[in-house]
Amino acid sequence: MANPIQILSTKILSPLHKQELVKIGIEVIEADFIKTENKPFELKDLNENLIFTSQNAVHSVLSNPKSEELKSKNVYCVGLKTKTLLSDNGFNVVAYTGYASDLAEIITLIYGNESYTFFSGNLRRDTLPEAFKEAGIKLNEIQVYETTLQPQKIKANPEALLFFSPSGVKSYLKDNTINKQLCFCIGETTAEALHKITKNIIIADQPTIEDVIEDVIQEYK
Repeated sequence: MANPIQILSTKILSPLHKQELVKIGIEVIEADFIKTENKPFELKDLNENLIFTSQNAVHSVLSNPKSEELKSKNVYCVGLKTKTLLSDNGFNVVAYTGYASDLAEIITLIYGNESYTFFSGNLRRDTLPEAFKEAGIKLNEIQVYETTLQPQKIKANPEALLFFSPSGVKSYLKDNTINKQLCFCIGETTAEALHKITKNIIIADQPTIEDVIEDVIQEYK
């Protein structure tokens, strides 16, 4: 019997996602290469509208005792799951996109005369702040969670690697190299972090874990 295809996920997958891969004969190695934690913050100096670019930021804000006060404001966000989490918790989401660059474009074109508060993490990209600055849109930022890298040496030699954030790529590369492995990426920004290292990249159609898993299944079933 041939050896099973071995892939490494740079985050611990849900049992359901892992089962999907095991079902088609893939051996999954998994490890969390980054860790995110809520950090204390004050809800003050808030502008008219709120921006979230991750579920981590939403979870952190929801843990604040004053979060109810935010629900009267309009919200703009990145990611369908972020949007769902906000809507399910009573926030009014005006617009959501798959990527921060698309959100910046929508806001600067249509809603540029309003002001915004961005709930962010410590390793956030400059996409939104730079676009807003260039367009002269009022933006302030409240850091509500912290991402730390958790590099670790992988002894196995997997055939493929699953990446879910630029931080995950950075963490993986601290102690490991990428040779001929196929890299499955959750989105464009994650893939960008790999562009100087490999051309063997498959980018999910939608930036969701489900789409990454689907791509792996299509490739190996």
